[in-house]
Amino acid sequence: MRALLLALVLLIGSAPDSWRAEIDKYRKDRLEELTAPDGWLAVQGLFWLHDGANIAGSDPSSEIRLPDRAAKRLGTFTLTNTQVTFSADPSASVTSAGAPVTTLTLEPRQGEQGGITSSGVTLFAIRRGPKVGLRMLDPDSVARTTFKGLKYFPLDPAYRVRAAFTPYATPKQVPVPNVLGQIVEMESPGYVEFALKGQPGKTYRLEPVYETPEKKDLFFIFKDLSSRKETYEAGRFLHTPLPVDRVVDLDFNRAYNPPCAFTDFATCPLPIKENHLDVRIPAGELRFHLHP
Repeated sequence: MRALLLALVLLIGSAPDSWRAEIDKYRKDRLEELTAPDGWLAVQGLFWLHDGANIAGSDPSSEIRLPDRAAKRLGTFTLTNTQVTFSADPSASVTSAGAPVTTLTLEPRQGEQGGITSSGVTLFAIRRGPKVGLRMLDPDSVARTTFKGLKYFPLDPAYRVRAAFTPYATPKQVPVPNVLGQIVEMESPGYVEFALKGQPGKTYRLEPVYETPEKKDLFFIFKDLSSRKETYEAGRFLHTPLPVDRVVDLDFNRAYNPPCAFTDFATCPLPIKENHLDVRIPAGELRFHLHP
């Protein structure tokens, strides 16, 4: 197995121009997604609802406190048996999907498209286990309007490795923790093993999961020793293509910070213990300092 892994590492060789162009496009797309009006830099609130009426508005006494430009009394979100309904205050101007609304049932599966908008601020429902809440998007937030870009380790083909994939006989349910202290069961099709340049005789193992029901790629939630000072302290994410002939293209130059690195209002999954690597991987996205 070790000989196979070393051979897979050596297959990468030099860094062709096409690979560099792919990385450049990936980083451009990543930046556009992050800074979009509905990107993570615009996420500026997360309000967990209690049963019954939850008052929203810019008034300081509101349970769901909105930016000052919003109506003092926007309306009421009522939670009943995990269902969220909204009733607008008569003085507020509220739309959903571009059309005026006075009442609306918010469906968490619809995300932003099923939410309400007023004064440029959007609120939509999310569900995390038994918890139901509202996420707030504010495209005019300071975090988004003053963002200065992402920083990366130097591009290094040595950290693009061909990992040997071992499928499970039956997909495995993996208990993945999140920042809320919850455990979410996610499906893993198998695990990968790989070697790194400069680490003779040493192999590493990671267990990916499927992030979405479509199972279009592998999702790695991992942490390495670079998290001590250089990368996000809770770990990083990496998506890879599905295995081909039991080989996975594991390119750590594409490793990126989770949403929690950019907003306090995300509910990120955390690396399982088995995905903590005792090696520094100086590749991919560097730490972003949310609070100066």
